[in-house]
Amino acid sequence: MLQLALPRSVSIREVGPRDGLQIEAPVPTADKLAMLAALAATGLSRIEATSFVSARAVPALADAEQVAQALHQWPEVTWSALVASTRGAQRAIAAGISNLEYVISASQAHGHANVGRSSAESLALTDEIATITHESGGTLEVIIATAWDCPFAGPTAIATTADIARESIASGADALCLGDTIGTTTPVRVLDLLAAVGDVADGYDVGVHFHNTRGTGIANALAAIQAGVTSLDASVGGLGGCPFAPGASGNIATEELVYLLDGCGIESGVDLDGLLAAGAVTQRAVGHDLPSSLYRAGGRPRPLGPPAK
Repeated sequence: MLQLALPRSVSIREVGPRDGLQIEAPVPTADKLAMLAALAATGLSRIEATSFVSARAVPALADAEQVAQALHQWPEVTWSALVASTRGAQRAIAAGISNLEYVISASQAHGHANVGRSSAESLALTDEIATITHESGGTLEVIIATAWDCPFAGPTAIATTADIARESIASGADALCLGDTIGTTTPVRVLDLLAAVGDVADGYDVGVHFHNTRGTGIANALAAIQAGVTSLDASVGGLGGCPFAPGASGNIATEELVYLLDGCGIESGVDLDGLLAAGAVTQRAVGHDLPSSLYRAGGRPRPLGPPAK
């Protein structure tokens, strides 16, 4: 009998409140907090609440401090925030969020478009950001954007991403996450990159962040899980995308990932019906339909009974 090599459990980080909203028209803070409350009620243990970046560059997340002030209402959740600079790290910690994600692009072109810096320049800031984070008692995860492909420069060399992973660890990163920023990778390429990064990050948590732009996101997630990854990002309703990467739309949907995990007997601790309810709150907040197929179709099918005569 053929069997998949699967772990007993995985950890999902919900990124909808940050990645999901960053390309949307600004959502009122009160609606964001309703979204956070609905997500916290699903059993999600890790949620990326916001990002501390330029309000001019990402106006949808200009209320980062106000959002952070409300997070004490859900102490059962480990909250985190994305930063792109030392100033962003300082702002996040001052606001009470000490678990940070710092983005470094593996592509020079995307790095300049995203944060106005080359990969080397972003790497050079890692040590200082790690120090700031660790002095606050927090953790720093480096997210390597365009880990597989760049919208401006094409495929990213595996060695380039692996080198950034190695240097990030040397500079104090506690964990890594590989980002398929424009949703172009496929399972075989996922396995190839994970093997290379695993060689330089032995003993470190390496997570994945997939987009479903071209319909391969869930297949990529399953491939990563089979390769031993137990930390995955997903966004409620499949919202999201990078405002500085053309064509970067649609994270894998949290409810679709949980449906897959449940069907494979992998524990996530997340309630699917609760996610569908959180999707309804999110849809009202953004004011348009969510891209998630499962949200539109509903959860597990229930028997309809015999057809009418």
